Amino acid sequence: MDGPPPPKKARVPKVAKVKNKMPAEVQITAEQLLQEANATKLERVAPRPKQKVTDPEELAQLQLKKRKGFEDNIRKNRNQMSNWLKYAQWEESQQEFERARSIYERALDADHRCITLWLKYAEMEMRHEQVNHARNIWDRAVTILPRANQFWFKYSYMEEMLGNVANARRVFERWMEWEPEEQAWFSYIKMELRYKELDNARNLYERFIQIHPEIKNWIRYARFEESYGFIANARNIFERASEFFGEENMNEKLYISFARFEEGCQEYERARTIYKYALDNLQKSKAQELFKAYTHFEKKYGDRAGIEDVIINKRKFQYEEEIKANPTNYDTWFDYIRLMEADGSVDMTRDVYERAIANIPPIQQKPYWRRYIYLWIYYALYEELKAKDIDRTRQVYQACLKIIPHSSFTFGKIWLLYAQFEIRQKELTTARKTLGSALGRCPKQKLFKGYIELELQLREFDRCRKLYEKYLEFSPANCTTWIKYAELETILGDVDRSRAIFELAINQPLMDMPEILWKAYIDFEIEQEEVEKTRDLYVRLLERTQHVKVWLSYARFETSLEKEDSKGNARNVFEKADIALKDGGSQEERAMLLEAWRDFERDHGDQVTQEKIQKRLPQRIKKKRKVYREDGSDGGWEEYWDYVFPDDSSAASSLKLLQMARKWKQQQENQSDEEESSSDEEEGNDKDVEYSDSSDDN
Repeated sequence: MDGPPPPKKARVPKVAKVKNKMPAEVQITAEQLLQEANATKLERVAPRPKQKVTDPEELAQLQLKKRKGFEDNIRKNRNQMSNWLKYAQWEESQQEFERARSIYERALDADHRCITLWLKYAEMEMRHEQVNHARNIWDRAVTILPRANQFWFKYSYMEEMLGNVANARRVFERWMEWEPEEQAWFSYIKMELRYKELDNARNLYERFIQIHPEIKNWIRYARFEESYGFIANARNIFERASEFFGEENMNEKLYISFARFEEGCQEYERARTIYKYALDNLQKSKAQELFKAYTHFEKKYGDRAGIEDVIINKRKFQYEEEIKANPTNYDTWFDYIRLMEADGSVDMTRDVYERAIANIPPIQQKPYWRRYIYLWIYYALYEELKAKDIDRTRQVYQACLKIIPHSSFTFGKIWLLYAQFEIRQKELTTARKTLGSALGRCPKQKLFKGYIELELQLREFDRCRKLYEKYLEFSPANCTTWIKYAELETILGDVDRSRAIFELAINQPLMDMPEILWKAYIDFEIEQEEVEKTRDLYVRLLERTQHVKVWLSYARFETSLEKEDSKGNARNVFEKADIALKDGGSQEERAMLLEAWRDFERDHGDQVTQEKIQKRLPQRIKKKRKVYREDGSDGGWEEYWDYVFPDDSSAASSLKLLQMARKWKQQQENQSDEEESSSDEEEGNDKDVEYSDSSDDN
C-alpha cells in the first residue's frame, strides 16, 4: 500500500521590506490615541441615580452593607491604609465617632508608623472639638514617632490656637530635647516673639547656636538682638562667633555681617578693624566678597589717614603671620601687644590681649604656662594703669584664676597680685578671701609668705599666728618658717612662746636645714642672755651630731662669756671635741679643730699651753692612691693630702720612716753637690796650667 501523502508546507506570507527607515515627522503617542477615542465616543453613560434613605431600618441595612464591604476590603489587604482611612471617614460621616476611633486604633495596630493615619485621626478629633482626645493622640504620636515634624507642628499649633501657650511651650520644649532641624527652632522662637517673650527667645537662640553652630545661625541671632535694639548683645554675639569659629574656620560672610552691623551703629573704626582683621587672616581666594565690601566701605568713610594706616599695618601683618604659624609663640604676642599699646587704641589693644590669652598652652605642665601667665599679668596691669578700668581688671584676674588648673599646679604670683590689687581698691575683705581661697585650693609656700607679709603690714598679729600655724601644718619640715614664727613672737615680747616654738621645731622628725634652726635657737638664747640654756642646747645638739663646726661654735660661745672660768670652759670644749673627733671624726675636721684651738691659745693662752697644742698639730703629707674608672678598669694614680697626728701610733711609725727616708735623700743630694763642686775646681786648675804654658811659648 502506498503511504499517506506528505503534508503540504504552510505558506509564509511575505514581509514587506521597509525601504525608508527614517522616523516620521509627526509622531503619534498612545495618549493621543486614547484622547481621540474618548472625543469620538458617541454613547453617553448615564450617572448613577441618587439614593435617599428615609427609613431607619433601610439605613441600618445600608450601613451593614457598607461596613461589610469595608471589612472585606480590609481583610483582603490589611496593610492598605487607604481602606482603613475610607472606612474611618465613612463612619465619621455617619456620626459614629466611637466606631471611627475603633477603626483608627485597629489601623494603628496594623501600622503604627503611618504618619497619614495619625494626622487623619487627630484631625478628626480636632474637627469635632474633642480637644482631650486630640491631645492624647498627638502625645502618643510624638512619643512613638518623635522625628515626624508634622506631629510637633500641628500639636503646638493646636495648643496655641486654644490659647494654651504654656502647653504649647511645653510641647516645643519636648521637641527641642530631640535637637530637631532649624525650622523647628525658628517656629518656637517666632511663637515666643508673638507673645513678646524676648528673654525666652534669647535663651532659645543660645541653645540653637549650640546645636546648629552654622554661621548663618549666628548672624540671625545677632540680627535678632539688633532688631530689638540690643546693640551690645548683638556685638557680643558676633565676637563670640568669631572666637567660636577661630582662625581655622573663618568665613567672610560672618565678618561682612559683623562689619556692616558696626557700620549701621556708626562704629566706623570698629568696622574698619573687622575688615582688616578678616583680610589679614583669611586666604585671598576665600575673601573676594570681603575685599569688595571693604573697598566699598573705604570709599564711603575712608580718608587719607586710613590709607596710611594700611602701610603701618604691614608690621601688624607680620606679627599676624607669625602668630598664625604658631599661636602659642608668646614672645610674638608680647611684641604685638607692645605695638598696640604704643598705638594707643584701647579697644584694639584689648582685642589683641583677648586673642593672646585665648591661646591656652596645650599641655598642663607649669614650664609651658610661665610665659602664658605673664600675658594675663600684663593685661591686668594695662587695664588698671592705662585703661583705668577697675571692673575689667578684676574680671581679668578672676578669669585668669579660673583658667589655671589648680589641681595640677598654680601660680602664687597671680593670687598675690590680685590680692594687692584689691587692697589698692580698699577691698581688704576680698583680698583676704582671695588669699584664703588660694591656701585652701592650692597651698604654696609663696602664698603663705605673701599672706603673712600682708597681715604684718596691717599689724594683724593674731592672723599672722594663725597663718604660721597653717603654714607649719602644710610644711612642718621648713626650718625658715619655724624661725620666722619664733622671731615674730620675740618681736612681740612673748619669749616663752618663742622658746616653745623652737622646742617644737627641734623635736620634728624631719627638717630640711636643721643646722640653721639650731643656730637660730642658740642665737635666740644668747640674745636672752640665758647661758645655761645655751649650754644645754649645745649639749643636746652634740648628742645628735659631732660636727666640727658645732664644737667650734660652742668653744667660741664659751670664749665670748666675760667670766673667770670662760677660758677654762673653752679649753674643756676643745678637749672634748678632740677626743670625740679622734674616735669618730674625719682627719680634716680634727685638723681644723686643732688649728682653731691653736689660734685660741695664741690669743688667750700662755707659752705652756701654746707649746702643748703645737705638739698636737698634725703634719700634712702628700700621698698617692690608685684610681679606678666606672667600668672597673685601671685609671692610674692620683695624689692627695693626708694628715698624720703625733698621738696616732701607726701613723707615727710611718711618719718616722718617712722622716728617715727624707733625711737620707737630703744627705745624698748634699753629697752629690759636693762632688760636682770638687770636679769643677779640678777642671779650672787644668785650664790655668794650659794657659800658662801657652804664654811661655809666646
